[in-house]
Amino acid sequence: MTNPWAGEVALTLDGRPHVAKLTLGALAELEAALEAGSLIDLVERFEAGRFSSRDVLALIVAGLRGGGWSGAAVDLRCVEIGGGPVEAARVAAELLARAFAAPPAD
Repeated sequence: MTNPWAGEVALTLDGRPHVAKLTLGALAELEAALEAGSLIDLVERFEAGRFSSRDVLALIVAGLRGGGWSGAAVDLRCVEIGGGPVEAARVAAELLARAFAAPPAD
């Protein structure tokens, strides 16, 4: 089970549930993986629907690593993602939204 207030998103890989979360360390890895541009550029691409499969993969890997997974992008090459590429893109967008959302007011 995931905690959306902690920025967590669920993702199923090969039938097994995983927790993804963009921690500060995961965001730093993501920024390095992007090579060009910034996280703001990435957010703008998602908001405009101009993201690439590379963007989705980078977000998924960073989120999984932030959730405790120790793999790399190459490990996802032959993995079945529950819901396919559309679900992967949805999870990637949700990770960004939750990472940069303001905490709920008390």
